[in-house]
Amino acid sequence: MRSTNYRSDLSVDEKVLMGVIRAAESFKRVFSTIFKKYDLSFPQYNILRVLDASTNGQSRITEVSRIMLVPGANMTGLAKRLEKSGFILRKSDARDERATLLEITSTGKETLKKIEKERDQGLKKMLSGFSKEEKPVLVEQVKRLIRNSRQAE
Repeated sequence: MRSTNYRSDLSVDEKVLMGVIRAAESFKRVFSTIFKKYDLSFPQYNILRVLDASTNGQSRITEVSRIMLVPGANMTGLAKRLEKSGFILRKSDARDERATLLEITSTGKETLKKIEKERDQGLKKMLSGFSKEEKPVLVEQVKRLIRNSRQAE
């Protein structure tokens, strides 16, 4: 066993938040590897997931941006790359020509289907040891942490 001179001086509060960050970073790293096989980045995959869950597979770019907590300028570039790869369509909203609608294509839907099994296996590994009853409790705790962080901003 290696000896080290480092001894953490983090408070319990800091350890909790650092643990959440480390878990999130691990999640992104593991799943980015999966998405890369399908020529998708982590944010691009999330856009496809948002659109797939939206009515008629479409949503305004501003709405997707709000759900994902991604600045509008970043969304434009992500959407252009997804469109170029055939995963989505970008079009003007008939009700407001200033607004851009994003719509998932059949290619986008098929790609999500292909990713599903691998994604689910990764989720199962990451959540190993958490009971069916613990998971909703954890979700509520994380939501509370997010609400609290918004108040701290």
